[in-house]
Amino acid sequence: MARKFKVVKPRSISVSSLRMGPYYTVASVELGNTTTKCILVSTNLETAEIFEIEKEVVFTRDVRPPRGNEESFGTTLVGVPLTRESVSELVENILRRVIKRARLNIERDLHFVVRSTGVTACFSKPDEVGAIVKALANGCLAAGIRPRMMTASLIPENLSAGIRDFTWLKKVYFDGAIASSLPPANTEVVANEMEGELATAGIKGAAKSTDTDFRNPVMTLDFGTTLAGRVTDDNFPYSNTIGSFAGLGGAIPDALVRRTGEVNRETGCVLDVQIKKRITSSAETDDIEAALHLVRVEAVKSGTTRFGTVPVNPNAADESGVTLIGVDIGINGSKVDELEKVGKSAFERGGWTLLMPLVDEVQTKILQRIVTLAEEMGLITNQTSLGLTGRAITTGKKPSLIMESLHLSSDALWTDRHQLLFVEDGLAMGAAVAARCMNSMGTRHNPMGGRKGDRCIMGARIEKQRGTHDL
Repeated sequence: MARKFKVVKPRSISVSSLRMGPYYTVASVELGNTTTKCILVSTNLETAEIFEIEKEVVFTRDVRPPRGNEESFGTTLVGVPLTRESVSELVENILRRVIKRARLNIERDLHFVVRSTGVTACFSKPDEVGAIVKALANGCLAAGIRPRMMTASLIPENLSAGIRDFTWLKKVYFDGAIASSLPPANTEVVANEMEGELATAGIKGAAKSTDTDFRNPVMTLDFGTTLAGRVTDDNFPYSNTIGSFAGLGGAIPDALVRRTGEVNRETGCVLDVQIKKRITSSAETDDIEAALHLVRVEAVKSGTTRFGTVPVNPNAADESGVTLIGVDIGINGSKVDELEKVGKSAFERGGWTLLMPLVDEVQTKILQRIVTLAEEMGLITNQTSLGLTGRAITTGKKPSLIMESLHLSSDALWTDRHQLLFVEDGLAMGAAVAARCMNSMGTRHNPMGGRKGDRCIMGARIEKQRGTHDL
């Protein structure tokens, strides 16, 4: 019998409903290699459930080209040039459109804006990502967002009157932990560390609309165009980040479809593929093996500066006690052309009925490699839950394939021993969680932080910040 699965996504809510209850509303703005998203989400401060208000997704490749007096600070993974001005305009426009469609009053209804980026391949070091984050901030400011809506509050009086009763700022301050997880001591482990942090927080937040206690220890993976995620331990009150991920995610299926003639040869992706008929066929074993032969999944070695084109710092990982795992096509994408040829061959022999099952099987088996390696390296305990988000892992038949086949080294199915959760738009939900954490707006009776089955961490946080909690 096939195992059941569900891809968790936030329920919708209207702005009029927000004004009738204790809701904390956040805009998530994400500049990705393939898509740029603006998603408005709101959290019920009594139940911790996250709702979606409005959403827009555009292709990042449609950003306007640099003008004569502008300097490009980098490109997306497929070479689309970006400038500070063009990124700011892209962000301003999408944010304005979403707020207008939602009929949201910025001053009255919006509490916080979180911005993030997965565009990291153009940088040489993890700390250089700050340049693009500043461009995102400029776009938010141009759209009418106040600076105070992008920074943590120090006192309750800085928050809107309607939500002050839900903050703990009089007793605790924000000390860097998001959903009770501390980032690596050295935050330069990977260039897209913030994406991993937000995805982890978002999956924890999404679990609040299910019966799953998705608290530490956890392993989370965000399969956007590039890969992000982290592994946490069960330390209390804050878990430590003991594993991190870098490299290529959705770029792998994108390469498989790029030589079909059905998408743009340079910038096409799986999102461009429109299939109306339900596909019931299977991939061919030779195609799966040919594709997987080109993909590397391994621990990132000392001295490596990039893995899967993403800037990494293994020394910083060692200093922080973090195991860094990477996914690549050859060496920094050196075998992308060969992977494209595998996809082309499959398409020529069987069209989408052969190629799309190949995409699903390849991604499923890459996840298996990641999980197997993480287990071998001691990152997975008996209590570790697995959370998956991102377009390249929650779509097609991948969730059902993963439920039916993902296994441990003992050959036991993952779902027989561990929790598994699929989440749509985990990063956007992570923005909602991060904004609450930055303003100390937890719910003690329905905690998101701490360990599975354990108590709320607020008391321990207060003791820790007073210097009386023994860690």
